[in-house]
Amino acid sequence: MTLSLFTRNAKELLTWVALFLGELRDGLTMINMQNAFLLTTKHYTEKQAGLMFFTFGMSQFLFQTPAGYIMDYSNKKVMLLATAAIVTTALTVFTAMFAQEQGANLGLMVFIKFLQGAVTALIPPGLNSITQGIVGAVGMTHQVSRNEMMNHLGTSILVFTGCLTAYFLYPNIGWLFIVSPIACAATVYFLFRIKPEHIDHNAARGLKASSDAPDEIASNLSKPLPTIPGNKKIQTNPSFAFGWNSSENTEDANDLQLRANTPLTVLRDPLLLLFTVICFLFHTANGCVLPLVMQTLALGDGRRGIVMSGMCIIIAQLTMVCSAKVCGDYSRVYGRKILFLIGLFSVSVRKILF
Repeated sequence: MTLSLFTRNAKELLTWVALFLGELRDGLTMINMQNAFLLTTKHYTEKQAGLMFFTFGMSQFLFQTPAGYIMDYSNKKVMLLATAAIVTTALTVFTAMFAQEQGANLGLMVFIKFLQGAVTALIPPGLNSITQGIVGAVGMTHQVSRNEMMNHLGTSILVFTGCLTAYFLYPNIGWLFIVSPIACAATVYFLFRIKPEHIDHNAARGLKASSDAPDEIASNLSKPLPTIPGNKKIQTNPSFAFGWNSSENTEDANDLQLRANTPLTVLRDPLLLLFTVICFLFHTANGCVLPLVMQTLALGDGRRGIVMSGMCIIIAQLTMVCSAKVCGDYSRVYGRKILFLIGLFSVSVRKILF
């Protein structure tokens, strides 16, 4: 992968987007550094900080399905993802700017987290839909693995930068939030290098296995992008509908065969429901560990605690870089179930170690 900022390969651009997008997905890295800021600089109680981030998580949960539908419906996926990145960055910075001592304006901060949860819900389906529109379903496993590798690598780099900033500025560590606008600017820059011609929206919606979008694009910026045959016929309707506008359907019989199941049909699938419950229980078991450990470190050991809490994130993220690589390379060899079970088992080991 070239380091040139003028690269035009759509898959390379995706990689660069993923490198910086990880920090934005949950705002200053999985809310843990925000937590440390509120506890040490603004003297929030654990209960106040917990309420804010509970609201954030529930908002993400509630808006995840509508966000997926919006991304499925739209043929302006790049614009939507860039907008989500900018808005969530603004809300992260607002957290640092408007948080008052001891949670005096807790209601406002909870509302900010509610908005941020709703906005960040657009980011995972946004990146995944753009990815699938570029590489198609057949290339999705490999590219998602690469995206996740870069996502976690970028998070670890930005947290390391934030930790150094916080260490030298402690206890007034608000300036560590500067990493969010930097990550946002880089994300938006590389996102807008991805042209509409790069994305096959039928492939993005899972209506075809491969993408008609070009993989390799000429590196000379003065050359026009190639046109793609059939782009004018790219479907801009969602892959399923709730029933309205059915009389305006102009697709032929072959197109109708490709339409995805309705939400009600999907919800009646027992295997999908079981998998959803497994994922819910996994996040219930896993999600509470790191924030609790970081709270303990940040409150108990001052400046050194901030660095140690940041190291918790950095080590975890670097481990996830390796895990994403393994999953991408070996899921087609050994299947996804065995790798998933190894991941679930590792949660128990993690609990014992903590």
